[in-house]
Amino acid sequence: MKSFFQFALIAMVSMTVQSVRADEITLIAPGGIRDAIQKMIPDFERKTGHTVKATFGSGGGTKQQVMRGEPFDVPIVQPPLAEVLATGHVIAASETPLATVPVAVAVRKGAAKPDVATPQAVRTMLLNARAVSFPDGARGAAAGVSFEETLRKLGIADQMQPRLVRVQGGANAMVVLANGEVDIGLTFLSEIHNPGVDIVGPLPREISTPTALVGFVSTHAKAPAAARALLTYLSSPEVADVYKSLGMVPGR
Repeated sequence: MKSFFQFALIAMVSMTVQSVRADEITLIAPGGIRDAIQKMIPDFERKTGHTVKATFGSGGGTKQQVMRGEPFDVPIVQPPLAEVLATGHVIAASETPLATVPVAVAVRKGAAKPDVATPQAVRTMLLNARAVSFPDGARGAAAGVSFEETLRKLGIADQMQPRLVRVQGGANAMVVLANGEVDIGLTFLSEIHNPGVDIVGPLPREISTPTALVGFVSTHAKAPAAARALLTYLSSPEVADVYKSLGMVPGR
């Protein structure tokens, strides 16, 4: 009987210690880093005992949620960061660069791959396209905002308007492409996984700056220590290959 009570006491103590050490971490992030985060979470949870509840949306939408002060432990946002820092809803000293990701071109599976090596080649490709799909920047998609800027840099924004097909999210831009509704599709390289499309390559840096993804600890975090541990893991060398496998560059 004594050994039973000793065992029960040890079990209760063990459960109490575990409950103190393990937290649920809430994270909000843009879709461009979704696949990377989802691949990393199981290993982080296994190593720390913490759990991660992740929510993904558009780049613009995510930033607005953070700026409104919604209570997430770890928000991941895209530059510019000044407006986010000015709200006081994130801890400035916790700023953690995670990765950068370029906007890339895709074509329908088996189609000829156009030249995208230079700005002039991209300009020619776009002007020769029947239709081009990409995520709608007006609905918060950072890849869409970036591509609209590329069109302006190339001086063909007005010419391209009749051929532009704006959709909700990068995945849908690839669905439209795979269905043959357009012949060129663009979104973040990390979002191109549709089996019905082939990746051509990223846009040249001269006309398309890769988008950075930066993590913070929220000032509203219920589990700030666990939040810091998650950011440390998401920016550690051990996860660099996950970013690279999705066409992202770890760090700044």
